[in-house]
Amino acid sequence: MTRLVLLCFSLLALAGLAAGPPPGEPEAKGDNKTITNAIGMKLVRIPAGSFTMGSPTTEAEREPEELAHEVTITRSFYMSVYEVTQQQYLKVMGTVQGRGKYVAHFNPDNGGSPDHPVEQVRWPDAVDFCRKLSGLDEERKAGRTYRLPTEAEWEYACRAGTKTAFHFGNALSAKQANFNGNYPYGDATKGPYVRKTAKVGSYPPNAFGLYDMHGNVSEWCSDYYDEDYYKNSPTKDPQGPAKGVLPTGFRGDFYRVARGGSWLEEGRGCRAAYRLRFMPSDPYRIVGFRVVCAVEAKAP
Repeated sequence: MTRLVLLCFSLLALAGLAAGPPPGEPEAKGDNKTITNAIGMKLVRIPAGSFTMGSPTTEAEREPEELAHEVTITRSFYMSVYEVTQQQYLKVMGTVQGRGKYVAHFNPDNGGSPDHPVEQVRWPDAVDFCRKLSGLDEERKAGRTYRLPTEAEWEYACRAGTKTAFHFGNALSAKQANFNGNYPYGDATKGPYVRKTAKVGSYPPNAFGLYDMHGNVSEWCSDYYDEDYYKNSPTKDPQGPAKGVLPTGFRGDFYRVARGGSWLEEGRGCRAAYRLRFMPSDPYRIVGFRVVCAVEAKAP
């Protein structure tokens, strides 16, 4: 091997050792892959990248609004490994009193325990949770800011590099996710229908290490809902339409997007591309949320 070739290998090795996160992104402690925050919530780093959002026309039981289009997520972010649990929610938000008695943010008959996902949380409450979590002393000192994921970030994280209907493939059984197992998807066989939430992490994760991206509870996103948004959405970091749509004859808040399906849904409603819409001012027994986190770059 010539000296020139050896020199080239040496330079490449040094370049690899010097490589860090993309410009403007922070160097986190440890392996830069996970964070455990002040309330014990674990988050995993989702790398920047591109993917096809929506579904191909060949996907069974797809909706016409799921127009396939290329999207690029230009910056990495951290996402909570599990849906926000009842315990985590109460740690941040505290108990709520209403007419002299405690008002739960979940239904005990719907899978109530500290390790079950919080549900019956309105969209503004989920946003407020993110604000209050960001304001905790330890989170401020670490430069961590929390928010709801955009719809594009959610689907990108759910897919984890896959192009199939689920990150499991093109079939979904009740052994893989908590949904109405009487209506599996693809060639999967029927399975149990537990009719309530399961403890977070009860089913296998995707390649990014995220649990319950299909089923359990639907998850609020930051976006307004518009069925035609995909026709004109930006290719880089789409944030959703400027405003959403309203039910016919209704005056109030615009619909917000939720993703992932729930314990109540059929298999088709848990697909990675499937879009749900809910009124942000209403609580639902099938809707919860998970958070994303941006970490402020620290000066050297």
